[in-house]
Amino acid sequence: MDFHHIPVMLTECIDGLHIDPDGIYVDGTAGGAGHSSAIAAKLSEKGRLIALDRDPDAVAAATKRLEPFTNAQVIHSNYSEIRSVLDRLEIDYVDGILMDLGVSSFQLDEGSRGFSYNSDAPLDMRMSKEGTSAADIVNTYSEAELARIMFEYGEEKFSRRIAANIVKTRETAPVETTFQLADIIRASVPQKARRDKNPCKKTFQSLRIAVNSEFDHLSKGLEDAFYSLKTGGRLAVITFHSLEDRLVKQKFAGWCKGCICPPDFPQCVCGRKPEGIAVTRKPIEAGEEELERNNRSRSAKLRIIERSADTNAR
Repeated sequence: MDFHHIPVMLTECIDGLHIDPDGIYVDGTAGGAGHSSAIAAKLSEKGRLIALDRDPDAVAAATKRLEPFTNAQVIHSNYSEIRSVLDRLEIDYVDGILMDLGVSSFQLDEGSRGFSYNSDAPLDMRMSKEGTSAADIVNTYSEAELARIMFEYGEEKFSRRIAANIVKTRETAPVETTFQLADIIRASVPQKARRDKNPCKKTFQSLRIAVNSEFDHLSKGLEDAFYSLKTGGRLAVITFHSLEDRLVKQKFAGWCKGCICPPDFPQCVCGRKPEGIAVTRKPIEAGEEELERNNRSRSAKLRIIERSADTNAR
């Protein structure tokens, strides 16, 4: 199966990065190289694109798609390792970085990867194809820990009931496939919840986040990405659910904050200056035309920040 991925808010991302043809850019989540190829097409022979992805299938697909661009290279790495990648390449600062978070269309559509509750497959969900799988978590974690993961990472209000039924089921036989887990979830929620929308979404999301340590990688990736920008360089991040967006929003707000003195101080004594400037005061969302063409862009939010002058230190 081809690694097919429709880039979300492509025009908005390219415009928001404000690309310098001679600049250096990083796509931290190459996927099918939709965004990457658009960035590379904007660059001159002096420009440079470094595309990263933790998924070996994505690396292979992006490498193939970026073959026509001599100014682009693909590296098998998580975006949380961006600083070490740039250090190996002897690059101090870059002009722009894009991070398109979440699961790709290919990973959802390729049933064998175990990300989707619409295809019966081994319960995997590993973006890197390495380490702990969703089946490992479902079959070995305690009932309390399973409930915590579903509540914190999926905001699932029936997390305790689902966790209890998972533990009860695995006492007889391991929960090994996506359909087995989906059946347990459906049996654990009220009939009204089953009618309103697919009740599996939140649990599958929470397990994917846990399997791939997404929030840990995101927090580190954002920090290293921002401090790898040149003065005037921009970081653009696309999120797909409220927990991701909240983390990005808080990070951006912290970098844009100046004085942190108590409000009753007559004048500033901390000397703190903003490290960033919010390019987007509110997140950009997909337009109606894109929503009709790509339903998966419906929950996407794009935030962009620019690094302020005189902050190039790490």
